[in-house]
Amino acid sequence: MKKTTDSPVGDEPAALCGRAWDVLVPARASYLADVSAHYDEVFHEVAQRTEHTGSLGKTDIAALVVWKRLSAQTRWVTELMSLPDTQVRKVTKQAVTKVRDTTLSPGEAARAGRAIISQLPGFHKGDALASAVLTAAAPQRMAVYDRRVYGRYLQLLDDLLHHGGTRADGWTARDIDTALYSTGATPDHPASP
Repeated sequence: MKKTTDSPVGDEPAALCGRAWDVLVPARASYLADVSAHYDEVFHEVAQRTEHTGSLGKTDIAALVVWKRLSAQTRWVTELMSLPDTQVRKVTKQAVTKVRDTTLSPGEAARAGRAIISQLPGFHKGDALASAVLTAAAPQRMAVYDRRVYGRYLQLLDDLLHHGGTRADGWTARDIDTALYSTGATPDHPASP
């Protein structure tokens, strides 16, 4: 296989990236057509607050629970609500700092942020809410994922953005994430953000 300076393994990744974008662009358009333009308002509000405060509080986490359509009738919610908001913000501030650290790859930043946030009740197991919190902290770098997604997810999204050429202009990891949700939707099981 011929090696190039663009890729250590030749043209194969570029071809794969091209095929991926052939799927992602229409999938993202489909997602935007099928999901209310107002659905992500809660997420965007939490992300904007996090941008200004550098942390997330219990109210922000509660909003993301609703946004992710998770159950709040669990023991961890009681445990989280029993903590002082200052303690929650202290932990989330450390996680926010990690996921915004551009000296780390997105995957490394996500793992570091995930490890920090696991100190809070409800964040020991599962990644759906943790990744929503981390994405609100760094919406340009992170994406929402869950137990069905493997550890290299954010690195793969970053690779797609990096090698996507003009088709990736204006896209974030979250945009690819929603496009992928759309590709997994069926008429009986619509995609959820």
